[in-house]
Amino acid sequence: MVQRYRHGLIVGKFAPLHVGHMRVLDRALAECDRVSVWVYSRPDFPDMPSPLRRTWIRRLYPARLVPGLELLPDAPNPPLNDEPDNVHREYVRGVLDGWGVQPDVVYTSESYGEAFAASLGAAHVCVDQARATVPVSGTALRADVHTLRHFLDPLVYAHFVRRVVILGAESTGKSTLTRALGEAVGTAWVREYGRDVYERENGALSPEHFLEIARGHRALEDEAATSPGVHRWVFSDTDAATTLMWSYLLTGTARPELHALAAECRFRYAHAFLCGTDLPHEQDGWRANTEVRGVQQAFIRQDLTSRGVPFTLLRGSVAERVAQVRAVLET
Repeated sequence: MVQRYRHGLIVGKFAPLHVGHMRVLDRALAECDRVSVWVYSRPDFPDMPSPLRRTWIRRLYPARLVPGLELLPDAPNPPLNDEPDNVHREYVRGVLDGWGVQPDVVYTSESYGEAFAASLGAAHVCVDQARATVPVSGTALRADVHTLRHFLDPLVYAHFVRRVVILGAESTGKSTLTRALGEAVGTAWVREYGRDVYERENGALSPEHFLEIARGHRALEDEAATSPGVHRWVFSDTDAATTLMWSYLLTGTARPELHALAAECRFRYAHAFLCGTDLPHEQDGWRANTEVRGVQQAFIRQDLTSRGVPFTLLRGSVAERVAQVRAVLET
């Protein structure tokens, strides 16, 4: 018969939260009426600070499904990670006393767990200390998160996926290149959502439609970042800044919310690539002529320059452009 406990405690870095941590959480939640989780590290991790790590746990263990889970807040002045174990034990005991948190069991997968639990007057349950079931650690993941991504829930791995945007006027090969990059690199790619809306509305678009396009495109990017086949990058055909340009070109105005989404593009993408106009212009029944393509391209270049967005200009065939992009990403 499985022993039941009143109140379990788990303390850890969770940097990043991986399936080994989740195994400990699942065990504690199955055996305890209440489980408190304390995420702490000093120094913290700038690229995944404690609020983000708590959010991962909160989203994977939502309160409506796991009402017994309690996420403890940050506490002031924690000891450095390399301080002796007894310093950490004393600090944790003092903070928990101040919070009124009194666990009767501590769950860990670490060698220090027994002494740590004893310092709190609690039982200790050790889960897979040898890492036989889940052969991974936070240290190993931080060193090579992409190779070891199968140890992360897609929601967590999405944080480490970088977005790459492919820009350019009509008929500069954006859609073809975006797909080719996804296939060449073996990762997810995002089509131009604006084309879906444009064809749905038979070209009769309002400023509200362009806001819909920008929001829908971002949603597709976020979905792609959590898709099963994603690896390191998500390639995206166009962005909200280009959508803003089209809103002005076709309606003479744009919604304030679209301006805000366009401004966020400066930091949303790790790399921006601009497809050159050296490919032959192809008319598909929806596009303008070659002269208008040149005007569109000039607007896009002006926007990137004025917003201070670094970009790489691509020229040549699709295969040559794929090679140019990969050369930049691999550096």
